[in-house]
Amino acid sequence: MYRLEEETEADWWEVEALYDLCFAPGRTALSSYRLRDGVAKVRALCHVLRDGEGVLAAVIRYWPVEVAGRRVLLLGPVAVHPTRQGEGLGGLLIRESLAEARRLGWERVLLVGDAPYYRRFGFRKLEGVEMPPPTNPERVLGLALKPGAWEGVAGPVEKARIDDA
Repeated sequence: MYRLEEETEADWWEVEALYDLCFAPGRTALSSYRLRDGVAKVRALCHVLRDGEGVLAAVIRYWPVEVAGRRVLLLGPVAVHPTRQGEGLGGLLIRESLAEARRLGWERVLLVGDAPYYRRFGFRKLEGVEMPPPTNPERVLGLALKPGAWEGVAGPVEKARIDDA
């Protein structure tokens, strides 16, 4: 049994330790981290998943960004503890948080990731949306939470100018 909860300030060190465990040592040098630097995360969509003993099993975060002056959610990172992988926890976090994002009125989501994994959630390669380098354009994926939300949206991904947290 797992508990899905909104991430709190008290979770910060534990969440960061899980990201360090799951990702390469240079993770904070990635272009997506430069878009997050100094920008508040979207707290209502940042969740932790804990087991019955309160041990952190998985986490997901979202950040606001802009493309062509439009609000966009940047999904990630999402991480599942190595001892819990294969249980569907990452998928659970993604599905639950996307449903909440839709309910909160967000229209589009962006991520940098593996298309074969994220395709099952409806993500597709975005044409004309440019993440800061060095990002492989084949890994820039998007999902419309509202029909047609990505139509005509192209250009560089930029830091959010407004605090959407």
